[in-house]
Order: sequence, then C-alpha cells, then structure tokens
Amino acid sequence: MHTLSIVSFILFFVVVIGLSVYKSRRAKGASEDSSDFFLGGRSLTWPLIGISIVAANISTEQMVGMAGSAAGGVGLAVSSWQLLGSVFIVIVSMTLLPRFLRAGIYTMPEFLEYRYNATARSIMAILTVIIYAVVMLPAVLYSGGVTLEAIVGIELWQGVILIGLVGMIYSTFGGLKAIAWADLVQGLALIAGGLLVFFFGLKAIGGWGAFSKENADQLHMFLPADNKDLPWTGLLSGMWIVMIYYCGLNQFIVQRNLAAKTLKDGQLGMIFAGALWLLVPFAIVMPGLMANQLYGDDLANTDAAFPTLIKKLIPPGISGLIYAAIAGAVTSTLASLLNSSSTIATMDIYRNMINRQASEKQLVALGRIFTVVVVAIASVIAPQLARPEFNGVFAFIQQFQGYIWPGVVAAFLGAFLLPKAPPLAGVLALVLGPLFYGLLQLTQKQHELFFLHQVLIAFVGVSLVMLVLTIVSPLPEARRLPVREEVALKTEPVVKIAGGLVICAVALFFWIFR
Repeated sequence: MHTLSIVSFILFFVVVIGLSVYKSRRAKGASEDSSDFFLGGRSLTWPLIGISIVAANISTEQMVGMAGSAAGGVGLAVSSWQLLGSVFIVIVSMTLLPRFLRAGIYTMPEFLEYRYNATARSIMAILTVIIYAVVMLPAVLYSGGVTLEAIVGIELWQGVILIGLVGMIYSTFGGLKAIAWADLVQGLALIAGGLLVFFFGLKAIGGWGAFSKENADQLHMFLPADNKDLPWTGLLSGMWIVMIYYCGLNQFIVQRNLAAKTLKDGQLGMIFAGALWLLVPFAIVMPGLMANQLYGDDLANTDAAFPTLIKKLIPPGISGLIYAAIAGAVTSTLASLLNSSSTIATMDIYRNMINRQASEKQLVALGRIFTVVVVAIASVIAPQLARPEFNGVFAFIQQFQGYIWPGVVAAFLGAFLLPKAPPLAGVLALVLGPLFYGLLQLTQKQHELFFLHQVLIAFVGVSLVMLVLTIVSPLPEARRLPVREEVALKTEPVVKIAGGLVICAVALFFWIFR
C-alpha cells in the first residue's frame, strides 16, 4: 500500500475511535448501567440511528458478497435484497417498532416472554446467539479478512484476528453509543467511498453508455424463474419473510431503534436507513459488474471484484480512506453483532435463566466477557469459510439463516395476528421452524426448490400449527404487554410522507431496471 494511503488509513481510525470514545463518555461520577451499555441510554436521534443501521448492515459480506454475486452472473438483481429491505424497513417502522418501543424491551426474545412464556424467550435467545456466533460473526470476519488479503497482502487468518480485535475493543469498552458514533463517520465514509468507486469505474469504462451496453443482460432486477441464484419467484415467495425478520426482528438492527430517544426518532432513523440503502446498487453492485468488465481475467474469484477495483483504479490517499471505510464497515458490523449477541446472552440467558438477582455492574461485566469469548470462537470458524463447499460468503449467510427466519417470524406475527394464541404455539413455532427448514435442506436433491421457497413452506407449516393450537386451545383473554407511558403510538405525518417517498423510489428503480 502507498505511504499516503497508509497515513490516511491510520488517521481515519484515530478520528473514528477518538470520536466514539469521547461521545460515549459518561458524566463525572455517573455509573454505567445496562441501559447505557446495551441501549445507549435510549438517547439516539434519527440521523445517528439511520447511518448506524447502514454501517452495521453494509459490510464486506455486501461489498465482497454482493459485488461478487453481481460479477458472478446474478447482476443487478442481487440488489433486490437491499431494495426490498428499504420497503420493509419503512413498513416495520410504522407497525412493529411503536409496539416494541412502548413495551420498553431490551431484546426481541424478551418480547416473546411477555407474549408467550419464558421458554419461548429462552429458545429464541439461544437460537439467535448460535446464529450470530457460528454464521454471522464468522462471515463478517472472513469477508473482512479476504478484503485485507486482497488489498494489503496479509494472510487471511491475520486479517481475521486484526478485525476481531478492533471490533471487540470499541464494542467492549464503549457499548452501543460508542458503536453508533463510530458508525456515523464510517457509514458516511463507506457510502461516499462506494460512490467514488462507481464514478471512477464509469470513467475507466467510458461512461454510462459503454457500461450499460456491455452489461445490458446484467442490468435487470428480475431473473427467470429457473435461475438458480435468485429467480423472480423467490422475491414473491420467501423474501418478505426474510425482510420482516431482518428489518423488524433482527436484534443487531433493531437494537438501534430500541435505543431511540422518541418514537419519531426511531421511525425516521429506519426510514433514513432505507433511503440510504437506495444507493447500494450504485455504490456496491454496479462496481462488481465494472470490475468484471475491466479486470475479469485478473480476478482469482468473483469475491475479489470490489477490492480489485479499488486497488487498480483509486489514487493513493483516497484509496487509503476507502480501505479504512471498508475496514470500518467490517468492525462496525462486527461490533454491532457482538453488542447484540452479548445483550441477548446477558439479559435473556444469564439474567433470565441463571441469575435473576444479577446487579447492573455484573450484567455489564458479563456482557464484556461474553464479547471476548464470542470473538475467539468466531475467529476460529472464519478461515474455514474459504472452503469451496460453502459456495461464497453471501450464499452461506442467506442459506444458513433460513433456519431461524420461518419460526421467529411466525411467532412474532402470531403474537399480533392471533391475540389468543397459547404459549405452546409460540414455543412450537420456534422449535418447528428450524426442523421444517432443515428437513427441506436435507432433501434438497430430491425437490430442488430454491431456498426462499423452502423458507415459505416452512413458515406456512409453522403458521398452520399455531392456528390449529389457537383454535383448539385459545387463551381466555389476550396477554397484556408492558407499557412505557412516555412513548406515543401515533405516527406523525412527516414519517408517513418520508416513508412513502422511499417506497416510491424503490418502485421506480425496479421499473427502470425491470
């Protein structure tokens, strides 16, 4: 790496870490409680929430995975994952978020205890921690390591350890508020860096005309029904289930919204994130196509598309900032996952199942210890994802999360749509979801169904079980949830207008690139 790039890289991180530590400091003499550490004292405003969601969401599994998928043949259609997320995050902000904020919960499993029972809470907590520890965290560490390997030339395992240490440090010592302030800088830098790569790529190719002509077959949002990577039927079958989980029930995204200062801040923060996601096709996906067009013969594999474009096109100094933004995105997502998994492990597993009398000081200390342990486990698993049977990091993440999507979404939707559903319905939803999806995965060679179709089938099966149980053994009356009186349920007009504009923008993009 050029000396100027190294200097800009280091300066970027000095600013980020310094800002996050300064902004997350407590007043002199004040003690840190679990609300401060896990939910930033419920004081986050909407710009901070929106950018923090984007920085946590867009990491190297997108930059390596989505750009790699685009270069590998899926093309612009891979943007559907992010653009449909823009639609559903708006919907969730006006439906689920007000109820969660008013209940004053720390975690999503906690809600299930209020609605069903402690068993449901414990099952979801354990499932979530497992998915984070053995799927999400290793994937983030691996994709970050691959990026550093391509850019800097260090060994994969060295990159994994470096990223793990940085993410662990500011997650462990700052909590959610430190993460959110670091995200503010890294999120803006990441978006700006991605757009710079897009414009440098266009310039190298000869403009939009030359790019769109060469990639005409790749610039479509809808792929044939028999496409093995992302058929259009998958967008209609199981994609909506994924989006409800990811935008509304996924702890490491929702945790920022639970930390909102007001309902309006939480809602506008989510909508702001959805608006920023509209830039992903330009900042990440199209650069993948450009890398394939310019340097296709030089790519060892398609996952190297985005870092290769930076390495070959971006001048020194600027490239250092972009490298830092990418590294920052990795550590940001990592820190968010660590903070969320430690929150669930501490609040839902330790305090709820082991020690109900734990003090605030004990909870914070345990959260930090858990963070260190999980990084160690994920760092051991991460290098194994280089093995070809995993079929790329993006496919690995999506396919293995299918074990949690159907049951969790059914349990939460059932909580609202079936108000008299008995506790057993919620428990069985969480148990049967992974079993139904696992059975479909095991018989993949026989039915050859796309995995999103399998998610829908598992969801329908679980929902039918819940419906039958509700008909046969309904609760005498609907469960009452806790209420934070200071949180209003009414959605203000500005929120509805902003959300409508985001949804219209997504529809327009799909129409233009249909």
